[in-house]
Amino acid sequence: MGRVDVWTPGQRGVLIGLVMCLTIVVVVGWSLNRAYVNDPQPADPVHARDLADRIDPNTADAATLAALPLIGERRAADIIAYRERFTSTHHDRPAFRQLEDLMIVRGIGQTTIDQLRPYLIFPSSPATTRSTTDPQ
Repeated sequence: MGRVDVWTPGQRGVLIGLVMCLTIVVVVGWSLNRAYVNDPQPADPVHARDLADRIDPNTADAATLAALPLIGERRAADIIAYRERFTSTHHDRPAFRQLEDLMIVRGIGQTTIDQLRPYLIFPSSPATTRSTTDPQ
């Protein structure tokens, strides 16, 4: 019995050409894909070790504020500028008494507030301290 070819030489050429084109498209797409990450992401964020403990935005410097998630240098400068304007007119109280007070600064919204919650601490007001210590 003779050998029966399933593919004609022309069909084989077209099939080889299609496979080569598909291979080129996949290789080019893979090499240009900037979202591809070949290593697993670190368990801790990049700047997590820059923050040794919770910080007070009323006293923190620009470098410390810039290390916070979603803040960066520009937003840190905005926080400090607002803080200085506020304390120049209100000498008796801090600019930020609670986390939501940071939303006054342009560019800080609810998403940023949610990300900052574990990193910030605020001074307790005398009224809060008195109410928790005095059983009146």
